[in-house]
Amino acid sequence: MTLRSFAAPDTETLVTGAPLSRKRRQLRRAAESYAYLAPTLVLLFVLMVIPIVMVIGYSFQDRAIMGGEPEIVGFDNYLTVLTDSGFWRATSNTLFFTIVSVAVHLVLGMTFALLLNSKLIGVVPRAIFRALYVLPWLFTAAVIAVLWRMLLAPNGVINFLLNTDVEWLANPQLALGTVTFINIWAGYPFFMVSLLAGLQGIPGDLYEAATVDGAGPVQRFWNVTVPQLRPIIISLILLDLIWTSQQFALIWMTTGGGPIDVTEVLSTFTYKLAFARYDFSLAATSAVLVLLMSMVLAILYVRHQKARD
Repeated sequence: MTLRSFAAPDTETLVTGAPLSRKRRQLRRAAESYAYLAPTLVLLFVLMVIPIVMVIGYSFQDRAIMGGEPEIVGFDNYLTVLTDSGFWRATSNTLFFTIVSVAVHLVLGMTFALLLNSKLIGVVPRAIFRALYVLPWLFTAAVIAVLWRMLLAPNGVINFLLNTDVEWLANPQLALGTVTFINIWAGYPFFMVSLLAGLQGIPGDLYEAATVDGAGPVQRFWNVTVPQLRPIIISLILLDLIWTSQQFALIWMTTGGGPIDVTEVLSTFTYKLAFARYDFSLAATSAVLVLLMSMVLAILYVRHQKARD
């Protein structure tokens, strides 16, 4: 046996061999992860990224989609939309519709969640109330619209009970408030279910300690319940602001934005630009502006989620 057989192994192999092998394993794991995500990423790219880029491109053109050679007009479309009184009327209606809906969603959701979480209600009544309260959430927008159009008709149940003949959805002074009420009825169960889950996760020791310190029901609510639910409440408000500000089906199937545009919101305004006036360039511009507004809320939601994590 020669002296060469007892020579020390190559130092470079020991030093660099393991990291190279570890790097290969890491690359393999990353490749597998992206392979699993690939179908979803492709769908997102085809169904979201490409359409968004195309709409943004249309917003800088004239005669988009309608045939002929499109002309690049820069920010002229944005100036046209931003100086349109109809756009600002739709924005004002959207703000009223969204803010009132979200505020009442929170109040009703919290009220019913506290009621269902109360020990004063038995198990059977609690199950019945829970089924009744969550019922509006099970209906689609089409069913809700048809149901409330029948209830609010001049010869409908609501007018019969109130002994009136009010045109709830055709009266310019009542239409926006009526549509907002319908949206409140349809959306509060989301808050109720989420807040109820949060209430059931609050430790009972906190309430016992507050009671020992002499806190009453109102003080326990503001000093124990609300702080414990604050992350959930903020998340719900941000999500509901995003969803409600983009509501289309309910308004379109109840009033169509009328009468006299009193229920016109940004979603119906954009839809009419495209499919009533066939001005796809201005419709794309309005859609981009709505996207920018929604992105502000989305960024706030993501930042809140990161801070919460």
